[in-house]
Amino acid sequence: MPDLTTNCGGIISPNPFWLASAPPTNTGDQIMRAFDAGWGGAVWKTLGQPVQNVSSRFGAIHHRSSRAVGFNNIELITDRSLELNLKEMVEVKKRYPKHAVIASLMVDTRQEWHDIVKRAIDAGADGLELNFGCPHGMCERGMGSAVGQEPKVNERITSWVQEVSTIPTLVKLTPNVGDIIPHGIAAQRGGANGVSLINTIKSIIGVDVDHFAPMPRVGMQSTNGGFCGPAVKPIALHMVAALARDHEFKLPISGIGGITNWRDAVEFMLLGASSVQVCTAVMLYGYRIVGDMIEGLEDYMRAHQFERLDDFIGKAIPNFSEWGDLDINYETVAQIDEEKCIGCQACVTACMDGGHQCIHPREGTRVPVVDEDECVGCNLCQIVCPVPGCVSMVEVDNGFAPTTWNEHIWDQKAIRPKKGAH
Repeated sequence: MPDLTTNCGGIISPNPFWLASAPPTNTGDQIMRAFDAGWGGAVWKTLGQPVQNVSSRFGAIHHRSSRAVGFNNIELITDRSLELNLKEMVEVKKRYPKHAVIASLMVDTRQEWHDIVKRAIDAGADGLELNFGCPHGMCERGMGSAVGQEPKVNERITSWVQEVSTIPTLVKLTPNVGDIIPHGIAAQRGGANGVSLINTIKSIIGVDVDHFAPMPRVGMQSTNGGFCGPAVKPIALHMVAALARDHEFKLPISGIGGITNWRDAVEFMLLGASSVQVCTAVMLYGYRIVGDMIEGLEDYMRAHQFERLDDFIGKAIPNFSEWGDLDINYETVAQIDEEKCIGCQACVTACMDGGHQCIHPREGTRVPVVDEDECVGCNLCQIVCPVPGCVSMVEVDNGFAPTTWNEHIWDQKAIRPKKGAH
């Protein structure tokens, strides 16, 4: 069996699947049930001075299948007392000593940080996660993303924590910035043992067109919230990878953002994450999804003969390059499997109106034809096709040697002729 043991910044857990700090980790009872289901770790819902949350507080964007692909919340940190949370943390660690319990923290002053760090350690926390990402409510009070968007503040508060912490510290980074790298570097300068990202993205999920207010409504008003769920995964992958490939950044990463299944988790790990955190998928489907995640990860590792997670963590980073370093002579064209094609001609419409006008109807059949001389290999036809495997992007040997834009910006003879130019 592959070894799923995880070490993320010194926080060790039996597998890389952690619950993110959110409603699924609001109480000790929830976390214990999650550990029974198979989760390797849990980041406790953020502790601080308890708040009074609002109602309503969740919203969603639904796909045509009714599945929520984007999720929004305006909920803040815990509304339960610090004493009760810490008492339950003690009980969780007593019953599950081998599972990772990480205390998510958010307070204001240096003394408050010192006090809450010491209390979390006394309660048995295996690690700390500093919540520098909340994009609503708390940032208006000078916390959350108000800290995460300012590298110097990030560094200063992280250093306050490290003055008294005796356990590993992760800094949770906000995605509400133009470039994630300075913020990861700030956490590193402050002495963090690792970072976690991404937190939720500042957003408005929609508008109630009858009551003329953003959603979710609180009476007749609302505010921006934090966007998460499958829709944010591409943004999260990019930010994780950007840090992982930066030569100055040296810390482990806990990846967060739209993880729903084992494949999502593997993608984050291939781009440098040592552990992964899940929230929205658990809110929508329950704790038991971790069983499929564990089984899928084990099958993947066996298929690729990986014995440990370190065998493939970051394995895709060398292939993440700048645009100017891509091979501009690499060429693919679309090919349609006539046996699988159902004749819907979605590819024809997409290519003619939104692509490069190289797929056309064919007289006497509903199966379209691809003009390969004009096809630029954009993949749009494959994306819109409703039949898996019907459209393939096939590599073409065009006789041109591999080259990049950076290598031959002035040598047009080395670059294959453009296609699709009418």
